[in-house]
Amino acid sequence: MKMRTFFGVLSMFLLQTVNMLFAQFIEITRQTGVDFQHSSGATGHYHLPETLGSGGAFFDYNNDGNLDLYLVNGGNLTQTSSGKNTSALYHNNGNGTFTEVTQKANITNSNAYGQGATTGDYDNDGDIDIYLTNFGTNYFYRNDGDGTFTEVGGQVGVAGTSWSTSATFLDYDRDGYLDLYVVNYVSYKITEDYPLCYDDSVRTYCHPKFFSGQPDRLYKNNGDGTFTDTTKIAGIDDVGGLYQGKGLGVVAADLNNDRYPDIYVANDDTPNYLFLNNGDGTFMEIATFTGAAYSGDGIAEAGMGVDAGDYNEDGLLDLFVTNFSYETNTLYQNNGDGTFSDVSYRSNLGEDSYLRLGFGTNFLDYNNDSHLDLFVANGHLSPSIEQSTDTVTYAQPDQLFQNNGNGTFTQIVSASNLCLQKPFVSRSSILGDYDNDGDLDLVITTLNGYTRFLENIQERVRKTSSNWLGIKTIGNTSNRDGIGARIIFKIGGKQLIREVSTGGSYLSSHDPRVFIGTSTHKFIDRIEIHWPSGIKQALNHVSTNRHIKIVEKETFP
Repeated sequence: MKMRTFFGVLSMFLLQTVNMLFAQFIEITRQTGVDFQHSSGATGHYHLPETLGSGGAFFDYNNDGNLDLYLVNGGNLTQTSSGKNTSALYHNNGNGTFTEVTQKANITNSNAYGQGATTGDYDNDGDIDIYLTNFGTNYFYRNDGDGTFTEVGGQVGVAGTSWSTSATFLDYDRDGYLDLYVVNYVSYKITEDYPLCYDDSVRTYCHPKFFSGQPDRLYKNNGDGTFTDTTKIAGIDDVGGLYQGKGLGVVAADLNNDRYPDIYVANDDTPNYLFLNNGDGTFMEIATFTGAAYSGDGIAEAGMGVDAGDYNEDGLLDLFVTNFSYETNTLYQNNGDGTFSDVSYRSNLGEDSYLRLGFGTNFLDYNNDSHLDLFVANGHLSPSIEQSTDTVTYAQPDQLFQNNGNGTFTQIVSASNLCLQKPFVSRSSILGDYDNDGDLDLVITTLNGYTRFLENIQERVRKTSSNWLGIKTIGNTSNRDGIGARIIFKIGGKQLIREVSTGGSYLSSHDPRVFIGTSTHKFIDRIEIHWPSGIKQALNHVSTNRHIKIVEKETFP
């Protein structure tokens, strides 16, 4: 019996070791032709917007079946109309390379200090549109369907004038049209004189505690090409009169399984927000009461990025938030009774993040074994941090955590992942299958550096029997993208859930397709789609290792 136990433990150890040795991402930036360089426009005045970096979006803007890439840039804060350091759109050529088509597509964002992006088909015309958040007026580019875009932010009512960071599309009232949630940070004006801030006599950027927070914005899609600001009506503005969030990350997800999307906001050094959708066009902020506002120690952490996913496969979406160094990132486990528990240390995610400062983050099944793994992009805010401490660095390695399938994660630290060992000042992480091979790739933006393109070559290198399926949802009664649809997979006696979303992470938007790894199973027993409209649809005995489209219709055999 003891010998059997020994070999069981040894087998588990060897399996984890093999997985660690063969976890494969390689940097292919130069080969792709994506030569994007971010600029914060720093001039030595230590303006706070210079620290946040920028994001981007994977989306198929011309409907050719290949993910294109939009990357947001900063620029000179005092001369944003110079036209320099413009954002860029890269067309996917379908052969592993990209061509820059920014001017041709009329989507430069050149007169703004860019922050992030989110994508969605707001007018249900079959073409994906893109919303850009800025330090100042936001831009909304309507896809004209001919390879070009028209900026309509002011015209449709979503321009805004605050310092916006992340944003996400969602259909919060389930009327078939995508609404828009925009996260705002702090009140900050370049022209004002702010106190100089120091860390051990070294000049640095001021802490956000010196600035007042700004309320987020919720825009309802009227269905006629315009939006109405419903922030106050919906109960989003100035939550409880107690806090004004300093938001950086947002994800929309159905956290209580009532088929309505809820909204979770990662706030910087103030309690996070969880807006529970009441199903009547209003929300109730419940983060403190549910245990999702603070860490398990009762601390309001410096939330940066966020994502939602069912990491422990219990049919409930959990939340993961990246935070400041000396805080750890936080995994909030959904208990299914309206509460969340901080399981960061129990899941082995706490200690490995303690000295890191996380920004972008993604739940992803990088090796198609059916379990959701985690990626975190790291990098500090202060260039002078190493002058005041010998434990935290400015540039930091990114991190990949493999889900062990038992409620815990293991950080992948093998020599074969050199692209994840080198330190960078990373910010956003953008997730998508750019080459349509069934494994998820990553684009990582860098503050004042070049954007990195990481290709997942897991299956090519390991030649394992792991299988996968990619699903593009097309709504009819629901919104065209199917955003908010809940998909249930029944595979070999177990059940997995995924939701259609393009939001999450930090300042970024992602592949709208749903991916499921099926491990050794070549067929999925049953797929059930619960559309936002209420329509239910099912497919039986579905073969894997391909991309499919599912068009909304009432079929539930």
